[in-house]
Amino acid sequence: MSCLQSRPKLSRSEELLRYARNQEEIQINLKLLGMENDRDLQFLLKGGDLLKVRSSSWKKTRYFRLMEDCKTMWRESKRTFKTSKTCECCCSPSFPPAFKVDEISAVRMGRQSDGLRKNTEEQVESRCFSIMFKGRRKNLDLIASSEDEARQWVNSLQKILSGINNLSPQKKTEHWIFNCLRKSDKNKDDKLSLSELKNFMHLINIEVDDDYAEMLFEKCDKSNSGYLAEEEIKHFYDLLTHREEIDVIYGEYAKTSGFMSPQNLVDFLKKEQREDITLADAHNIIQKHEPDETAKEKKLLSKDGFLMYLHHPEALVLNPDHRGVYQDMNQPLNHYFISSSHNTYLMEDQLQGPSSTEAYIRALLKGCRCVELDCWDGSDGEPEIYHGYTLTSKILFKDAIKAIKEYAFKTSDYPVILSLENHCSVEQQEVMAHHMSSILGSALVTSPLGDGMPKGFPSLQELKGKFLIKGKRLNKLEATFAPDNTEDDEEDMTEEEESDDEDEEQEKKKEKKKLKLAKALSDMVVYCKSVHFHGFEDARQNLSFYEMSSFKEKKALELAGESANAYIHHNVEKLSRIYPAGSRTNSSNYNPVPLWNAGCQIVALNFQTTCTAMDVNQGRFLINGKSGYVLKPAYMKDPSSEFDPVTLTQGEWLQHKMLHIMVISGQQLPKVSQKKSSIVDPLVRVEVYGVPDDNSETKTSAVDNNGFNPEWNENIEFQVHVPDLALVRFTVEDHDSATSNEFVGQYTLPFNSLKMGYRHVPLLNKNGDLLPSAGLFVHIMVTDAN
Repeated sequence: MSCLQSRPKLSRSEELLRYARNQEEIQINLKLLGMENDRDLQFLLKGGDLLKVRSSSWKKTRYFRLMEDCKTMWRESKRTFKTSKTCECCCSPSFPPAFKVDEISAVRMGRQSDGLRKNTEEQVESRCFSIMFKGRRKNLDLIASSEDEARQWVNSLQKILSGINNLSPQKKTEHWIFNCLRKSDKNKDDKLSLSELKNFMHLINIEVDDDYAEMLFEKCDKSNSGYLAEEEIKHFYDLLTHREEIDVIYGEYAKTSGFMSPQNLVDFLKKEQREDITLADAHNIIQKHEPDETAKEKKLLSKDGFLMYLHHPEALVLNPDHRGVYQDMNQPLNHYFISSSHNTYLMEDQLQGPSSTEAYIRALLKGCRCVELDCWDGSDGEPEIYHGYTLTSKILFKDAIKAIKEYAFKTSDYPVILSLENHCSVEQQEVMAHHMSSILGSALVTSPLGDGMPKGFPSLQELKGKFLIKGKRLNKLEATFAPDNTEDDEEDMTEEEESDDEDEEQEKKKEKKKLKLAKALSDMVVYCKSVHFHGFEDARQNLSFYEMSSFKEKKALELAGESANAYIHHNVEKLSRIYPAGSRTNSSNYNPVPLWNAGCQIVALNFQTTCTAMDVNQGRFLINGKSGYVLKPAYMKDPSSEFDPVTLTQGEWLQHKMLHIMVISGQQLPKVSQKKSSIVDPLVRVEVYGVPDDNSETKTSAVDNNGFNPEWNENIEFQVHVPDLALVRFTVEDHDSATSNEFVGQYTLPFNSLKMGYRHVPLLNKNGDLLPSAGLFVHIMVTDAN
């Protein structure tokens, strides 16, 4: 039954009234988004037919349009009416929305997805586009009726996505609350009854008892009419969004007729925020953030302007000076921690999960700089990538290289390492070499930079925009500079294979597999030659700087625990790569921190898995422009360093600090469950990750039934001995006394990137994406320990 058939027929006057209300809702939302009279937005609101592609045999027409809230796309399997503006079916629970606009990660023109490349012909290339989503949701592959229409969809979706993402926190809150109010107004009379007000508070994640709801309602119902309308709803909104803690802080410094003067602002920023700021800086802040033109003309900062400033990225908990590239990028490659992925091609688990070029794109866009390619012989002479001896799906090697080429330097300009796990025949290795050479072109490093045999790694600056190959090599790099340089085109090599953890005896008994290596592929390995590890002393005496080993998680953690200083010395000259145990068939992750503490650069994690380890990894590489490279401390680059993270001694690394955190309040925390009756009982867990002496955690009490504006006002303290290696993680959980707490959001950042004073902490969801409007408000102070 169609949507029109399932609803009673409306009179003409009722249709016109509903149409008028929908138009009013659209205009209000467009105004909040700053997109009134925008032609691209009008196109989305009208919508149109698109061909949805699931397989070569499943291609069906679907009608898509933007809903009145201007943040939800709605889909109809069969278009049953000419214009959606006169129909309210999209607002009915019987017709669930297709997706939220803020769930989109990218909109890509052409046959760029695995699905479109596999299931469509080249001649429809110009009419195709794909909507990529955050998290593990599958792409939406679509075909428009013409190239112009496809471009219109892509441009319009990109515009509204940009508009929503660029909203200020205040505008995001207004947009969200307005749409919750509209949803609560069940009879669409632009008024709120007491029952509708209770429904609204459920929607925004607050549970209140009847007495409090009635008190709040009566306080706002100035007309005693039994409902709230216009100015009464505005009054209710003001009461709801009022933040007492901001009143107290602002009141302490607003000494100029109830406002903050530039000097008052300087006093606040110097005393509370520990900012080195001038009067001219304060004037600029007022000009930039004060919303009231009258106050701005008088060079005064209102409470609203003060709050807008506190929400701005330059005033958040992350030091704004660390947001861009601020570290020395002229040091050798091995002097940096490198954001690294394991089994990069997988979207899910490593037994039967799908392989996809999209997985490479996602990792690279997150700043990953070392990706893995498991290469096997494929049909038609084309090498494939998949997890061997499992049911994971396959992708073409050349498609992966094309995707890597296109997205490698979107987030970061610095080098990408292609870690090859090579299982191919010589013939298909030749094909691999051809594809890398022809697709990557001059960006692929195939010989040492500069003249003569290098004595160490090039700098990141020298390697900007370059690709490095990690893999087996037929000979030493030095041999290429010898006058009698001759070698076979092929040679038996011991295959480097990631396998389940085994003890040493089992490994010795295991028959070594032999692999023929093609010279063309071997010659592409310059700075990252894979070799087996036979101990630190053997590596020091017999291995060149460019010869690197991959360590299984178990072995690496043993070395980091028992021989940390020797491991640090090893990593002063060479690169080390760590990968998860083969037994982690669900693609879970290990804790990367102990390996970073031992100076290991390439600590590879399963980027496709949401977990604490990935949150910590994202926090480690949050800084330095999200370049995927973070400079190691000086004492981890010194060949004579005595630093041992397990047994701390006196040295430049020991800088004993006290971290004082007051967890004050939270704002707009999302529901864990989308059930109407579900309300969050939030608590905040704060953890420090670093050397063993610094690992610690504590938590606040839980606030019952309030995810909208909970208050804690609780103090937490930590001792931190090695700040250079410490990370701080804020996690919000939904408290449950019967079962384990549920994750709400988190934010992790390096200890040395914390800003002091009153700071907002943004929150990320389990996929590492920003939660709109949600956050914590804290006070931070770092002092020297006695």
